[in-house]
Amino acid sequence: MSAVDPVRGPAEGPRRVVLTGCGALSSVGIGVAAFTTALREGRVGTGDITAFDSTGFPSRRGHQVHGFDAAARLRRVRPEETGRATQFAAAAARMALEDAGLTEDQLRERRGTVVVGTTDGETGELDLLTESALSLGAAAFTGTALSRSATGSLALGIVRELDLSDVEVSTIATACAAGNYAIGNGFDAVRGGAAEWALVGGADALNRKTFAGFARLGLIAPDECRPFDTGRAGLLTGEGAGLLLLESEESALARGAHIYAEVLGYGLNCDAAHPTAPEEDSVARCIRLALANASVKPEEVDLISAHGTGTPTNDATEIAAIHQVYGDTPPRTVGVKSMIGHTMGAASALGAIASALAIRHGFVPPTANHRETDPACRVDVVPNTSVTADVRVVQNNGLAFGGNNAIVLLGRHESAGHEGASREGARQDTRGENVR
Repeated sequence: MSAVDPVRGPAEGPRRVVLTGCGALSSVGIGVAAFTTALREGRVGTGDITAFDSTGFPSRRGHQVHGFDAAARLRRVRPEETGRATQFAAAAARMALEDAGLTEDQLRERRGTVVVGTTDGETGELDLLTESALSLGAAAFTGTALSRSATGSLALGIVRELDLSDVEVSTIATACAAGNYAIGNGFDAVRGGAAEWALVGGADALNRKTFAGFARLGLIAPDECRPFDTGRAGLLTGEGAGLLLLESEESALARGAHIYAEVLGYGLNCDAAHPTAPEEDSVARCIRLALANASVKPEEVDLISAHGTGTPTNDATEIAAIHQVYGDTPPRTVGVKSMIGHTMGAASALGAIASALAIRHGFVPPTANHRETDPACRVDVVPNTSVTADVRVVQNNGLAFGGNNAIVLLGRHESAGHEGASREGARQDTRGENVR
């Protein structure tokens, strides 16, 4: 592994990348402390959607963020000029910065990158603009209304909120795997030295368009999302944001930062086999790509944070792919969407935060709402109640429409302060160029 010699300084070659700050907004809590408590307790954030008029739909249930006061949390981004998803992204980024113990000035001193993944961008604002246009006509298309609907504002909102300048900024729209895509992008930038830090993750807000699309496909659950359950009947749409502050190991150790986990590697692929349905072999290939990129053996993985949407086909396909790689005894496999809903572009980012918390705090979050495991999903789903566990390596899955797959591997860092001992004989870092 790339290491820091106390006399000679940084070793040549790729740098190790660690996670030092988390910002989380979800239906079960705002902030990393509240999110951790909710995961431990197996809390479910389902309720009636009030973000838009759901009259006429077969179900009104979803996962909405409550208690979010944008004006109180944001310093520079003006809520009246930005959409809800941008507000989420900017607020979560500020949380991640504060959680990492960094200041805005410290970020400005070093080159960084900001990457936000999303499914819908500011589609909710487009919904509102369309409604206004129907009643007002062209007068509805004001500069403010149009600026609130820009997808690129999710990443730009973070830059404005933190008053950054020497940064590369991008918004990635690879649907429900976008959060992991963003993490991989930031990992590459920090590992290769193109950036000293990265604020990465995903954000999305509830909107009528996406809710209607999933309802039309017959994928909305009538009551709760039940991943891997015999009686599962679909997903519940949600909203929120997950932003992660990544930096080099050298930087984190030098400033005495708390380290949640190390980003070990990731894998990406796109099979484009079907607009909505996942393809088993492609998902299995992506898992292998991620393991190879991270120099992790299958037997070293302690936990899988699954995509786990709660839809009949997707869950069975994902588990079949896991069995392809891990055989008959795969690691514990949990679905946090049972608690926070399907937060679209934020989904795998919040999954990555949940994975890091499992490593840091030594517990496995449960798959909530569980009654009976489907024989087609033969895994330990950790039903309903979290368990204490020595978690050292976690695989975080993100699978999206169009065959976009992104999988991230996180591992315990030797100085993370966990009560458990680190894995004996730390793996030698044999990672070459990123495997895709």
